[in-house]
Amino acid sequence: MSTTADTTEQAGPREWLGLAVLALPTLLLSIDVSVLHLAVPHISEGLNPSAAQMLWIIDIYGFLIAGFLVTMGTLGDRIGRRRLLLIGAAAFGVASLAAVFADNPAMLIAARAAMGIAGATLMPSTLALIINMFRDGRQRGVAIAVWVTMFSVGIALGPVVGGAMLEYFWWGSVFLLGVPIMGLLLVAGPILLPEYRDEEAGRLDLTSVALSLAAILPIIYGLKEIANDGVGPIPVLALVVGLVVGVLFVRRQRTLTSPLLDLGLFGNRTFRTALITLLLSMLVAGGTYLTVTQYLQLVGGLSPMKAGLYLLPAAFALIVTAVVSPMAASRFRPAYVVAAGLAVSAIGHLMLSLADSSSGVAQVVTGFAFVYAGGGPLIALGTDIVVGSAQPEQAGSAAAISETSTELGMALGVALLGSLGAAVYRSGVDVPAGVPESAGDTLAGAVEAAQPLSSEGATALLDSARAAFTDGMNIIGGIGVFVALASAVLVAAVIKLPATGRDGDGDPADSDGSTDGALNAAAVEG
Repeated sequence: MSTTADTTEQAGPREWLGLAVLALPTLLLSIDVSVLHLAVPHISEGLNPSAAQMLWIIDIYGFLIAGFLVTMGTLGDRIGRRRLLLIGAAAFGVASLAAVFADNPAMLIAARAAMGIAGATLMPSTLALIINMFRDGRQRGVAIAVWVTMFSVGIALGPVVGGAMLEYFWWGSVFLLGVPIMGLLLVAGPILLPEYRDEEAGRLDLTSVALSLAAILPIIYGLKEIANDGVGPIPVLALVVGLVVGVLFVRRQRTLTSPLLDLGLFGNRTFRTALITLLLSMLVAGGTYLTVTQYLQLVGGLSPMKAGLYLLPAAFALIVTAVVSPMAASRFRPAYVVAAGLAVSAIGHLMLSLADSSSGVAQVVTGFAFVYAGGGPLIALGTDIVVGSAQPEQAGSAAAISETSTELGMALGVALLGSLGAAVYRSGVDVPAGVPESAGDTLAGAVEAAQPLSSEGATALLDSARAAFTDGMNIIGGIGVFVALASAVLVAAVIKLPATGRDGDGDPADSDGSTDGALNAAAVEG
């Protein structure tokens, strides 16, 4: 059983201050994802990495976060979530300093790898601690809503903060953000955050850890390679290897008395539905974010910093709807609140599907804001449903599953929808003879290829390239409409939680209306 805390106790000032502390690493990790892309030209100039080394500098961080989430979530259940969080914070701060002063590509790759492993300890630990700190269902909903909005804020602020730092300082400065934030966490964490762990958990199965890494890492790698270079034998082989090892991982978990991943969590229909909906929504969000950010810069002509500012309305919209949705769920069924939000997202995707290359950025920015506004209820309430379906001592595992679903969904979106957009671009762009082939591969390549051309030639190439790119965004927007509406119907039909969203003890009700906060044996077998 978990240590401390009465399950019916209301959270007090200490818990809310602790939530503010837990929001900091969440904000930092999301900023870190977006800010690195701005620093790529500066890193190339300063360290002169090869193309392969630059790809590893960019990708190794996300690879290892995704790969270690399940392991770290379960490890936190065993050794204590606060302890794991503080260990990860210290490691992240040290790794950030190593990245700041890296003087060769290999050192930077190693530092980014260490940051990825440390980052994997932070996300499930913060979410699991929130579940344990806020036992009242309504308070927990608000706390999770605050926590999840930090992702959007960080992604939107990344280009702004990164652009400002790169304008006045050297490329290593973008990694300095992690040092004071992790320092504050190390100081305030032991004071404001309680410790929780599963006292009855067994030993960590190292074979399962190896299998989970051997399953997740090849899948993420394959998806990213397909997104970058299209379908090829190596990424396809990586996907196959990951899926095969994933099957072996699942089979092993069924034989263990203390598995790395409790497959019984998937026996809850409400849990499954919320998880699938989160996965699909993140898939669409990944492809949409990739497309919209490129549109603003390469079609709309905005600088990275200005593009980041234009994304702030979407971030603000997500914050508002995510924070308001738990209050709405106290009066209406959470499924209806989520479904209504998804309908709003569908409107935003529809606006993106109807935009053209000459209509300016206003329609795209507005449509993207609708997409984010509609996603707020799903992210807040959906995450609450997923992690709230587990026993308190399993909160780390449930949080890891939720975070892995998000990471996998984003990777799938970038790979699948990014590849689709690239295919539409290649089929639609008209590249004149004598122009480099790169103009026919990406819009960025066309922009670069147009620089030495005459005014008329450059205009013709860019008009064609921008129109072809926008056609791809339109198709992705159409897919977003379908996914949002289908998910809305699925959620409304399957998730039957009552208007309060919780029973009297603060545990979620099962999909048939019965209490299932602990995922009892009947739910597991069902």
